[in-house]
Amino acid sequence: MVKRLISMMIMASIGLAALTSCDNSANNADANTSATQTADAADVHTIDWSLVASGEKPVDPANYEYPFALDSQNVRDYAEYFGVDNATAQHNLTISMASNEALSKLLDQLSETYTSHELTDDKEMKLIIHTTPDVAASSYDYVLSDDFAKGLVLPIVIQPDSKKGEVKAHGEVAK
Repeated sequence: MVKRLISMMIMASIGLAALTSCDNSANNADANTSATQTADAADVHTIDWSLVASGEKPVDPANYEYPFALDSQNVRDYAEYFGVDNATAQHNLTISMASNEALSKLLDQLSETYTSHELTDDKEMKLIIHTTPDVAASSYDYVLSDDFAKGLVLPIVIQPDSKKGEVKAHGEVAK
């Protein structure tokens, strides 16, 4: 239930971006079918992380005052569902609720090269942004600036693998 809620919140935040962009894969099919096609180094888009940076200083997550109590029902449910300890669940819940801050800054730069994103739910949570192959792979430790998670670090990975997310329809349950 928690994962579904978090997924719905994340997907809702990028809904506007998705509604304003178009899937041009049918128009670009002929251009992408050539097996010999290679990306020119000049055509590779790189993320300008200075435009993403929040300017905040990272804090020690062990001493952070999280908005979720360590023994709260949300934390316990998350821990049980993802097989992590309560401290990891507490951290991941907080990070996931604030991740849209970083995502919105990246979407400004990625535009049509964005294909999907995901948050990992393990001990080392990270935001993975899937893009078209014309974006350079990179990573960055984003320091959240919103009061909800101020100072916590969200590792971001740019993967130019064109992976599309698998979004469930409303009411559809994952098996």
